[in-house]
Amino acid sequence: MSFSPHPLSTPGCNSIQEQRDRWEIKRSRTAKQLVRTEQRYCQQLELVTTFFVEILKAKGTLKQDIRESIFSTIKAIHSANQSLLIHLENGYFGKGFDKFCSHLHHYNTYVDNIYNANKVLGIQLKKNKAFRHFKKLQEARPEFNNQKLEDLLQLPIQRIDQYKHFLEDLTSNTSPHNPEFEQLSRAVTAVCMVFQRIQDNTQYHENHLQLCRVQKLLKGRKLKVLAAGRWYIREGWLKVVPTKGAEAKPKMFFLFSDMLLQAKRCSPLHLTNGDKFAGQHTYPLQDCVVEKVLGHTKSRGGLLSLTFPKAKLLLMSNNQEDLNDWYQSLTSAIRKLHSTQAAYHQRDELRGRPLHSTAYSDNITNGNPSRKRNVMCIDTSEQAEKPPVEPDYSSPKVMKQPDIPVQRRPLQAV
Repeated sequence: MSFSPHPLSTPGCNSIQEQRDRWEIKRSRTAKQLVRTEQRYCQQLELVTTFFVEILKAKGTLKQDIRESIFSTIKAIHSANQSLLIHLENGYFGKGFDKFCSHLHHYNTYVDNIYNANKVLGIQLKKNKAFRHFKKLQEARPEFNNQKLEDLLQLPIQRIDQYKHFLEDLTSNTSPHNPEFEQLSRAVTAVCMVFQRIQDNTQYHENHLQLCRVQKLLKGRKLKVLAAGRWYIREGWLKVVPTKGAEAKPKMFFLFSDMLLQAKRCSPLHLTNGDKFAGQHTYPLQDCVVEKVLGHTKSRGGLLSLTFPKAKLLLMSNNQEDLNDWYQSLTSAIRKLHSTQAAYHQRDELRGRPLHSTAYSDNITNGNPSRKRNVMCIDTSEQAEKPPVEPDYSSPKVMKQPDIPVQRRPLQAV
């Protein structure tokens, strides 16, 4: 597409120079906003390093390992951003970010530690009276303007998101012939990698919290929900249709990336487990086949058929939308599981090693890899002392399963 003016163009038509002027106006606006926010950001980082990190180190209120767990690399980040600010204030945006990106590993360390930092900070505020008093006094200083330490510790995380948008705007409004264009483009790529790291860590953390929540809902310790590589997807009530025509009974189902867990509500009269569930069966999704038996039309409710090598489930719901959601969640989980396993096999073939299944090694029995326990019975002998409580058919919890790569970094302890 040519930007050269047409010989018959009217005075209102755009010219190349007018386009360049618009780019420059947008670039100038973004640049001013970037400098202004960077100045404020560096001031806030200085508050943390001066009134918390340095004074805590001098006073010895916190041990070194605890202090480093809370503040991580914030001093190194402050130093890198002070250098960046000097370049930005002098108008060297490309050069400034080019040098700044060589220090992004400090941000990587910081974002990987942020959830652990929040945990350690919370523990110290509960157990360390001297630190609790110190924090309150420091936050009361006029320099903090009523800001809390918890909020200030989140600033490097938030700033990466802001850099991403600033750099994208600067790059899009910079001519490719400008010497800064290549530098800004490299900075966009580098910052986006840190931004994606933050997104991944957030997903890991939220998934870990969901797994911990489900684990606490289950009585006893026979079933371990927390497992490496496992992702929570959804949960809800479904009726299990027996094969011999008996009455369909509602059960709670928890869907994960590698298995479906069936549970029943414990007796409400139980002293300690009245609000919990007893795990009954786990169904590995590896060889599961899901079909809609009923529910293809707009009729009320429907029936799903889940076929495993040694078991079959008929699950019923009176809610058509809920049934469709379960069908989509199950088929998507199975498809992603097969895709992940295919990637493992391909990787092992490239390495020239024998193929080993890590996801279901616990199901191998008697040394025969072909024999897998597709159904694990748990606590099936326990009977409720009273009639079952009518389950809550409110909207089930659903968590979108991310596109999980073959390998991911482990999340910091929560």
